[in-house]
Amino acid sequence: MKRFSARIVSMNRLVTAIALFPLILPASVFASDREAPVLTLDEAIAIAVEHNPRIGEAEANKGGALEEMKGTKADFLPRASAQYGYSRLQDEPFQRIGGIPVVIGDDDAHHWQVSISQPLFTGHAISSRHEKAKIGAEIAESERQRQLVAVSQDLRIAWFETLLTARLALVAEDNVSALTGHRDDAAGFFRQGLISRNDLLKAEVSLANAIQEKERVKAASEVARNRLATIIGIELAPELQLEDFIAITPEKLDLESLCDEARRNSPLLQSIRLGLESHDHSITLAKSGYYPTIALNGTYEQSGSDLGATTNDYRNDHNASITVTANWTIFEWGKTAADVARQRYGRQALEERQRETEDQLRLAVKKTFLDLQVAAASISTAERGREQAQENWRITNLQYRQQVATSTDVLDSRTLLSQAEGNYFRALYGYRIAMAELEKVLGRK
Repeated sequence: MKRFSARIVSMNRLVTAIALFPLILPASVFASDREAPVLTLDEAIAIAVEHNPRIGEAEANKGGALEEMKGTKADFLPRASAQYGYSRLQDEPFQRIGGIPVVIGDDDAHHWQVSISQPLFTGHAISSRHEKAKIGAEIAESERQRQLVAVSQDLRIAWFETLLTARLALVAEDNVSALTGHRDDAAGFFRQGLISRNDLLKAEVSLANAIQEKERVKAASEVARNRLATIIGIELAPELQLEDFIAITPEKLDLESLCDEARRNSPLLQSIRLGLESHDHSITLAKSGYYPTIALNGTYEQSGSDLGATTNDYRNDHNASITVTANWTIFEWGKTAADVARQRYGRQALEERQRETEDQLRLAVKKTFLDLQVAAASISTAERGREQAQENWRITNLQYRQQVATSTDVLDSRTLLSQAEGNYFRALYGYRIAMAELEKVLGRK
């Protein structure tokens, strides 16, 4: 019986050592295998930037805004137009001179002309439209930067969440292995009559619960990996390993400095500031209705009876003119004033949104800053708890095999170790996640 018990103890030590082996490996071993391909975080971000639809949409919007800017620039330049017309009259036109009808034109009339128009003054309407279009392109670029920040930081968060769930899956597998060993120990002691059946049943129930938890954590790990693949924009092969990060050196950060950085670099605030500039030009554009528009027009025309309008027996077949025209809408029942007031109200509304956004941004910075502080403080605590739980498990398991401790003691010790392992990895990756969330608020890529 002693030889049988010793064989059980030796076997379970081997199982426990194998189960604990993945948890004590360095990060480089966890993240890669000699044969398995490894995807780095920087590579994933580069792929996401290329394939993510949000960034593609933002780049398309920027392209459209740049084309609009080109279109408004063309309004400064002269415009050329051409016109051709043909008329067939029922009768030749005539005029009575001394009561005698005299033909003054052909019944076939061909006419064409080429015109060039150059705006001289539009009440700053053209320049205001062009400035608004330039700002629109800057806003589109700011939105593209915002999406770059969002995608890169969302990817980082999903990356560390995926690594965390993978670690928790290893913890769950280790727990199943350890409880399997304990169940085998309990079965051996039960056959020797050293423990009651109730203790064996406790071991079997705990093992069943651990198996269920392992499946749940495994499913959560798959979900996290699929979410990461969606953000990257490609399928992640099952054999593809992810670059892991374990070593952490908490940074000393100043809250006020972070708030200042967020105000300077936040793409959303930049868009709002540009929007205020755009509203200033919108007000100027609305005020252009108070002023006249002045344009210089040049025209060359030909009229005749043939297709090219070169034959004309009654008057000169060609002519040219230069004209300066001024148009001024003097009274419009207050429409221009209403347009100006509407633009001013729009600017005022955007100023209120700017203040609200700054308040929300400061609150978000403070929250993520505190989350980061909590995560940093949790690392050392969780690490000590993990070491103590490992030692407690080792001693309790040894005492049980010597029949000094009970099965309940072993199960409680194992539960504490699993919780401590989970808390340790949650603290490590929680710090990384909190840092990514803070950098997202700060507008960092």
